[in-house]
Formats: sequence, C-alpha cells, structure tokens
Amino acid sequence: MRQNGTYSNASTTVAFVDLAGFSAIADVYGDASAIYILELFENMVRTSLRDYQPPLKWIGDEAMLAFPDPDLAIQALGTLLQACREDTRLPLTRAGVNHGPVIRRDDDIFGSTVNVAARVAALASPGQLLATRPIAEAAQARGVMVKNLGPKALRSVASEVELFEIELAPSADPGWVDPVCKMHAPYSAYKRAVREGLWFCSPLCEEAYRKSPQTYALKVNAKEQ
Repeated sequence: MRQNGTYSNASTTVAFVDLAGFSAIADVYGDASAIYILELFENMVRTSLRDYQPPLKWIGDEAMLAFPDPDLAIQALGTLLQACREDTRLPLTRAGVNHGPVIRRDDDIFGSTVNVAARVAALASPGQLLATRPIAEAAQARGVMVKNLGPKALRSVASEVELFEIELAPSADPGWVDPVCKMHAPYSAYKRAVREGLWFCSPLCEEAYRKSPQTYALKVNAKEQ
C-alpha cells in the first residue's frame, strides 16, 4: 500500500554485518590500510551474495542486507560469513539478523524490524552472529548449530528480545583474537601452538594495546551476560 511516497510490504529478514576491528585498523595502521580492508570486505560481500542479490546499503564498514525470508538469509549469510572467516586479511565480522515487517521507500527500508537488527548486531562479539527466533528456527531446520542465549536488553528497545547464537562460520577462539584489530590467528599456523598471554597480529597492535589497554578491552560476550 502506498502512503505519501512510502510502501509497506510483507515481512523481511534484515541483516547487519560489519568488521569488528575496522576503527582500530584506521587508528593503528592509518586510513590507507583501513580503506584497503574495507574494499576487500565490500568485494567479499558483493561476490558472496551475487546469486542472492539482496538490497544492499553501506553505512561505513557495515552492510545492511534484506532477504525475503529467514531461510534465504541463512543460505546467503552462510556463504558470506564463511568466506570472510577464511580470508586472513580481514578482521572478524559481527552480524545481527531479525525478521518482521518493514517499510520500503525507494531502495531503502525502515522500521522497528530494521532497528532491532541493528541493535542485535551491535551486541554481537567479534566472530559472532546473533539473531532472533525466526532466523534461529530456519537455521535449525538446516542442521546449523544454534544456541539459545535467552532474553537480552537492547539499546533503545523497550522490551527484552530473545536472542540466539548461530554458527554459520567456525567459532572464534577468544584466545587467538587480537584485542586491537580483531584479527584471528590463522588456524593452519596456530592450531597446534600453545597460547601464552594475549595474541597480537603485529608489533603495532601490541604497542597500541600496551599504551592503552582499556581502549581495546573486549566487551562482554552476549552469551556471558
């Protein structure tokens, strides 16, 4: 139905995916390095989702995606997040997914469903995908590992929202996550090593952390709240 230039439509699955360490990369390595990482990520998103063609909007380093239903979102995000996880040039991603009615205006979407998806993504830890029940049920139907995290408070959302962690890519081991840039140690090189203390991808990240550890402290994981 059209009202004042806007269109309301059937329910939509909305996803937000971003790079967990993008701001730190710009701070520590400079803008040129950050732009290089961003272009890698943008290309990864477009290449991985070529067969799905969801509406795409970029907000800095964050991609907003929209799919007609949770099942297609699980298929598409499984392809994207796995590809990102395998590319050792990229820091870990964070993702949040929600399903419900949206308002479409031109090539953009609005409404509470979009707002909740954005808040869910903001709650995710590096390497984590959080989602609401409809997406979790679609994942379970496909045999994907799902963990119920229970009701969670989201910023600017009045009621708590039941969230689920969905493992569409290998889980990140916190012990092998650089606390500064959120890079993860490559499995092939480190899977047999014994970790002692924090792991850093480079001396630059180690020095940045040494100067200001409170700046890069990992937030509490949603599963631990």
